[in-house]
Amino acid sequence: MISRDLTFVLGGARSGKSLYAEQLANDSSLAVTYIATARVVGDAEFSARIAHHRERRPAHWGLAEASVDLAGAVAQYDAPGRCILIDCLTLWLANLLCPPDGDALPSDRYLAHFTTFEAALVEAKGKIIVVSNEIGLGVVPLGAATRLYVDELGRLNQRIAALSTHVTMMVAGLPLALKTPGGA
Repeated sequence: MISRDLTFVLGGARSGKSLYAEQLANDSSLAVTYIATARVVGDAEFSARIAHHRERRPAHWGLAEASVDLAGAVAQYDAPGRCILIDCLTLWLANLLCPPDGDALPSDRYLAHFTTFEAALVEAKGKIIVVSNEIGLGVVPLGAATRLYVDELGRLNQRIAALSTHVTMMVAGLPLALKTPGGA
């Protein structure tokens, strides 16, 4: 039997996944640390998205930024009676595959990050909520780099869903329970 409290929230762009995850964290009545995986960029539109997320979060929530070492951030902020909200795996994987210096990590390096992140989730003592995009529902991408990204995110999502006690798919702002304790 799985004793951890790990919720995985998936959905497409603008499906309501972040808002839903934030509501879950808020409803937990636990002290919350929000772990942001976005890397700060000079893009005004993306900066506006980040600002929108910041404005929506309660001011008393803690904030950590983990663009690469997500396992380290989980280990640092995890504790019994606490909640960590990670938003999102989609950007984290982009950071791993497309670092700012332009040199993509070899597969053994980014896959090692997956493994250490999974281990941190397995060892977690508090409530963890992880957000990710479901991007594999469309056409097969034309470029090799994009196909690698879609494939690796799909594999990562499967790994995290397998560890999770709850998995919810967001569609048009509606939560669809895919996995519940004792369920599928």
